[in-house]
Amino acid sequence: MSANASPLVQRRRLRAELRRARQEVDLTQETVAQAMDWSLSKIIRIETGSVGISTNDLSALLRLYKIEDAGQINELVALAKASRRPSEYSQYREILSPVLFQFIEFETAASAIRQYESLVVPGLLQTEAYATSITRLYRSNPKPEEVQPRVEIRMRRQQLLFDQQDPPLSFFVLDEAVIQRSMNDESTSKQQIAKLLHMAKSPNVTIEIVPFSAGLHGGMGENFTMLEFSDDDSILYFETAREFLFSKDDEDELVIYAELFERLRGASLGPEGSIDYLAEAENALA
Repeated sequence: MSANASPLVQRRRLRAELRRARQEVDLTQETVAQAMDWSLSKIIRIETGSVGISTNDLSALLRLYKIEDAGQINELVALAKASRRPSEYSQYREILSPVLFQFIEFETAASAIRQYESLVVPGLLQTEAYATSITRLYRSNPKPEEVQPRVEIRMRRQQLLFDQQDPPLSFFVLDEAVIQRSMNDESTSKQQIAKLLHMAKSPNVTIEIVPFSAGLHGGMGENFTMLEFSDDDSILYFETAREFLFSKDDEDELVIYAELFERLRGASLGPEGSIDYLAEAENALA
C-alpha cells in the first residue's frame, strides 16, 4: 500500500477488494444489506468508494464473506484506516467543489497523467503569476480573498506531484493558441514561457504543441485529463466554465479520449519540435 496515496484512493482500492470478496461468495448487494442490517445504499456507497467503512463494520463484513486469512484481514483493515485519514487538501475543502476535491486526491496517486488543453496553460504547469491572473478571470467570479487560496492549491499540487521521489509520467498536449495567448500577456508571459520550457526538459514530463498549421483537428473545443493508476481504473476528467465533471466507469468513453489524445500527439510538433518552438518563443520575449 502506497504511503502517498490519498484517502479517497485507498477507499477505491478497498472497495475493489470488498466487491471481489462478495462476488467470490456469490452474494448480491441486496443480500449483504439484509444480512448486515444495512440500507442497500450503504453497501453501494462502500463499494463505489464514496464513503469509508469503520473497522467494526469491516470486521463483520469480512466474517460474512468468510475471509479468515490473518494477512488479508490485516491488509484490508490497514486500507480502511488509511481511507479515513485527513486529506492533504482538507483545509481547502470549503473553497473546492466536491468533484474537484476528489480529482485532486486522485491526482496525487496517479502513475501517469495525460492532459490536453486548447486555450489555457494546464494548472500543473502554471506560474504563480499566471495562476493568479487566470483565477481572477473565472466565470465564478471568486472573491478577492478566495483567489490566493486557489492559487496556493495549484502550487501545492505541483510540489506534491513533481517534487516527490517517484513522480508520475506526465504528458501534456497544448494547442498553439495556449502559447500565443500566454505570450500576449505582458505581466506573465516571460516567466510562463520559461516555465513551460523548463518543464518540457524534465525527464518525467512531455509537452507537445499542436501548431496552427495542423488546421482543423479533433481536439478543437476539447479540454480533458486522464489519470492512470498502477493498480486501479483510469479516470477521465473534464473542466468546463461552469462545472467539473468525472467519467470513471465508462470504458468506451475512456477509449475514445485515449485515442483522441494519441491523434493529437500525432498532429503535434513532437517533444523535440515543441521544445524548439518554446525556445523560440522565449527568445522572442527576451
